[in-house]
Amino acid sequence: MFGSRVVVLILGCLWLTEAATNTLNHGDKLNLSDSLVSQNGAFSLGFQRLDYGRTWDGKEFGYYLAMYYTSLSDSIWLANRDDPIADDSGVLAVDDTGLRINHTGGNPIQLFSLQSTSITISSSDMKLVLQDSGNLVLQGTDIENGENVVLWQSFDHPTSTLLPEPMRLGFSHGRRMSLTSWLTDSIPASGSFTLEWDPVGNLLVVRLRERVFWSTGDLLSLDPNSIYNFTYVSTPDEQYIYYTTVTNPFSLAKNPRVLFRPDGSLVNGGSQFTVSGNTCDGHNTENGCKRWEGPKCRNKGDKYELRSIRPTDRVSFNNTLMGNTSLSVNDCKDICWNDCNCLGVNADLDLGCQFLSGPYDEGVLGGMSFQVIVRNRSKSKTWIWILTSIAIALTIIVLLSTLFYLRRRRRARKEEEYLLDLMTSEDASDIRELQTGNKGHNLNIYTAEVIVSATNGFSPENLLGKGGFGPVFKGTLGDGLEVAIKRLSRGSTQGLVEFKNELILIAKLQHTNLVRLLGFCVQGDEKMLVYEYLPNKSLDSFIFDESKRKLLDWDKRFSIIEGIAQGLLYLHKYSRLRIIHRDLKLSNILLDENLNPKISDFGMARIYKTNEAGTNTNRIVGTYGYMSPEYAMDGVFSEKSDVYSFGVMVLEVVSGRKNNSHFEFDRPLNLVGYAWELWKHGAALELIDPSLSDPCPKQYQVLRCITLGLLCVEDSPLDRPTMSDVISVLNGEMQLPLPKQPAFSTGRRIVETNAGDREMENYSISICTCLDSNLLLGWFVCGFSFSRYPSIFQAVIPV
Repeated sequence: MFGSRVVVLILGCLWLTEAATNTLNHGDKLNLSDSLVSQNGAFSLGFQRLDYGRTWDGKEFGYYLAMYYTSLSDSIWLANRDDPIADDSGVLAVDDTGLRINHTGGNPIQLFSLQSTSITISSSDMKLVLQDSGNLVLQGTDIENGENVVLWQSFDHPTSTLLPEPMRLGFSHGRRMSLTSWLTDSIPASGSFTLEWDPVGNLLVVRLRERVFWSTGDLLSLDPNSIYNFTYVSTPDEQYIYYTTVTNPFSLAKNPRVLFRPDGSLVNGGSQFTVSGNTCDGHNTENGCKRWEGPKCRNKGDKYELRSIRPTDRVSFNNTLMGNTSLSVNDCKDICWNDCNCLGVNADLDLGCQFLSGPYDEGVLGGMSFQVIVRNRSKSKTWIWILTSIAIALTIIVLLSTLFYLRRRRRARKEEEYLLDLMTSEDASDIRELQTGNKGHNLNIYTAEVIVSATNGFSPENLLGKGGFGPVFKGTLGDGLEVAIKRLSRGSTQGLVEFKNELILIAKLQHTNLVRLLGFCVQGDEKMLVYEYLPNKSLDSFIFDESKRKLLDWDKRFSIIEGIAQGLLYLHKYSRLRIIHRDLKLSNILLDENLNPKISDFGMARIYKTNEAGTNTNRIVGTYGYMSPEYAMDGVFSEKSDVYSFGVMVLEVVSGRKNNSHFEFDRPLNLVGYAWELWKHGAALELIDPSLSDPCPKQYQVLRCITLGLLCVEDSPLDRPTMSDVISVLNGEMQLPLPKQPAFSTGRRIVETNAGDREMENYSISICTCLDSNLLLGWFVCGFSFSRYPSIFQAVIPV
């Protein structure tokens, strides 16, 4: 169809001779009388002249280096589709420059240049091979490693035909592989349509210039009975699709190639593959067609139809683009669509555009006929349909508005009942007590307007942070008091129960190391807690920040550890209720202007009965890494759960590292496991934060804190100290047993028989370099091991 059948027959005969070859070596040439034939005989490569390919003014297009099925005349790949050769002088050569087509009367057509590659290639070793797949490959030898490499291949430069694997569409190492249609059925130059692979939707997309014309469905979910089997490949450097068929790929009756036609359609050997380009007219959206957007003069339903017209005085033609050889009829339709004065396009022209304007009459006059494409304006909707549509829309709006109003009323009533229950329940007695100003405190109920004004409409500049409860904003009340406001977000993982829980509990808790609640707001959808503002934010913002952690010397860190312990002791023992916090972590420890710690966020806290040994819960809350093993695994929590969290925090404060940090010893470890291994091997002081300038004068205190932290993270709750014991240890007033294997040291629970005995046998402390001038004390500590003299060590360093 697209080439000279005479040339094809000659080339077919040449294929049958012994002279036929599939390789062009360095220095060899391929001219009009020669051809390359693949070893299986399916594909041939040679020069073809398009017999009937002419421009609008009658000029022939010339010769092309074409790839084609040996048994057919149709070309499937053109090397110079946009640069035809005027005569039969074309010669394909593999020379010292690379691969090129030489011809008289013009510059060579360079298909590949050796200068374009960074690989050192010996040009004498290059050869061009026509493979059985139809891929034309230029090969060479990499001088540095002696490997045979592909320098260029035709499958990386497809034209209008897609062959089975290994040909592909998509992206590979920065190269984009797509099909481009012929300009017309007889002109092979690059046309109006491109076919691309969309990896997101697993579909093929056809574009008319830049506009999406139509697209396929999901190619990876085709009918299993289809002869096409598409495969998608995705790597960091490549994303592409290829297909295989179940038919004989070289059978004329079952030709597996996919041809991209000038009208934007795909066909398989003459049968329709997906959708005809003529089906897509800018209005139809069936079979993957896309609706064309246009100016306001184009009404919904406008589309192209093929009509015959009779020239009259009222009809005029615009011929300004009639000789433009780069425009096909589809380009003309696109231009006309966007011009309100255009009514149609001459469809008989292969190239260029002739536009129709003015009214027209259908029919034929004097044997003269014009195939034109005119728009058929669809009739406007009748007033009945318009009124019906309006009535349906209004009904839907009224129904949705009513449902929204009833939902808001129900929610508002629920909030009112909630607030009433909050202020009249048994737990609210302490709130009312605080509201009356008893003991110098005053718990306020704020309106949403006051909070919005204080936070400048919850401005992002006032955002202090976010938690499970919701965002926390800084605010300034009317009297100039700075506050921190926790706002329950609609997407919060916590809810009304946690809000009420935190409000009730913190109203009953008054301690210097607990954050102070000033008031709350429950109004409509808004639920907020108002706290005292602490300018230094949370402890984690200091400990885990490379620059700010230097502001915390060891004395300040020890003071913070001691303050947290005092706050926990109050919660567990001295408050009016016995409270288990359940969510202790550095981000819930706030620092005032003097860097004194205050425990915050009591949304997860629970009241703990004095005679209970442990409580079960079906809902595990808190933060992994700080959870005790019995709570994380079995849902059992007690005051020893908080002790475990405290131990993790102590190790983080000492080391300046997060518990989920990655450490390597003889296996991957978290902070708890790493601290245990250092302690067990007598190198506990290596855990100290390097940013601490000189912790050695406080070595006993540091080692006491590390040992205390390991005791707090014991696997068994019974082995962990109480907070009363913790305070005594921090003050140096009490000795504790040596720590055992901690829980969760490698991300899972570790159980060892007689682990404590083995640890004592292997442990020998070595902190001589950091001891004070007390030489006698240094001799005792450096000269004895735990396994033989544990009592002496405990006497020297109180733990």
